[in-house]
Amino acid sequence: MIQKIRAATKEDKVAIAEVHVQSWKATYQDLINEQDISNTTVDHRITLWETVLSLPKERQPVFVMEVAGQIIGFISGGSERTKRFGIDGEIYAIYLLPEFQQKGMGRELLRTFAEEMDKLGYRSLLVWVLTQNPSNQFYIKYGAEKIEEEATTIGEGTYQETAYGFKDIRKLLNNLKV
Repeated sequence: MIQKIRAATKEDKVAIAEVHVQSWKATYQDLINEQDISNTTVDHRITLWETVLSLPKERQPVFVMEVAGQIIGFISGGSERTKRFGIDGEIYAIYLLPEFQQKGMGRELLRTFAEEMDKLGYRSLLVWVLTQNPSNQFYIKYGAEKIEEEATTIGEGTYQETAYGFKDIRKLLNNLKV
């Protein structure tokens, strides 16, 4: 399967929003109550991505993955938002359509993003994952360490999430080599 990773453009907002909603709902259908899942709509996500894609690339890099010209995944991030952990960068979102998961594509998105963050001068990365989400093993596989757990609100529900950190972005890049 031939895939291409490239920097996202403003024109990608609808495709990114569709991938975001489809993969978000598939990932969290058994972890979040139905009402909180159904509140996530493509229209809301289009507004979000329109805003994100208007920011300078250095503030919030976004990459998309395409297969046969169709966007099937994306990754975005920037500065770590809490300033609590001594980590300077953060992955805000990484999603792949379910049929493209478990094929090494997430690794390629993460590698591309980490390379860009390294070029921008970031030295470490944090990512928040719902604690019950089995994808947390993806980060552990590439060397992330569990940093903290805390409650988060999604819609009307409260859920537990875990912060994982890559304290050395170069070590992460080494772990991502094929």
